[in-house]
Amino acid sequence: MAKEFPARFSRHPSETSIVLEHPRSADGSGLWRLAAESRTLDLNSPYSYLLWCRDHAGTSVIARDGEGGACGFVTGYLRPSAPDTLFVWQVAVADGQRGRGLAGRMLCWLADRQPGTRFLEATVTPDNTASTRLFESFARERSAELSRSALFAAEDFPVDGHEAEVLFRIGPFAP
Repeated sequence: MAKEFPARFSRHPSETSIVLEHPRSADGSGLWRLAAESRTLDLNSPYSYLLWCRDHAGTSVIARDGEGGACGFVTGYLRPSAPDTLFVWQVAVADGQRGRGLAGRMLCWLADRQPGTRFLEATVTPDNTASTRLFESFARERSAELSRSALFAAEDFPVDGHEAEVLFRIGPFAP
């Protein structure tokens, strides 16, 4: 039975042909391209996206357009020291799909497929208003608390110019 998406993340008419599913190893190249085209994400090596799609497919989602191409993704993993916590590594949406709720749909889809998960975590830089809004909306839709705390300071990074990373923790989710 198809699950209804929350009102905030409802389907846009042009998204009816978008399919959400777990990625396969071969999807790594498409995820890398989307991350590169985002111009905002930290771009990892192409190899890391291939491995991610192999080793963390069950905690990640890819959005495919009507032609089967990648038009969005969320990569995540269950924290080894907190297996009830899904950590969201990256969220990307193709330019042509932005502003239509796809990122929220992917988060909901992914969270709904993680049995035993009670919390979602992600880090957001202070200037990333789009991600801040996404996670605030997700918390509201789940009727869950959202807490923020400093995780990594700018000086923790080995390169100049990287902003601090604020930990967003959402949960616990209602049973």
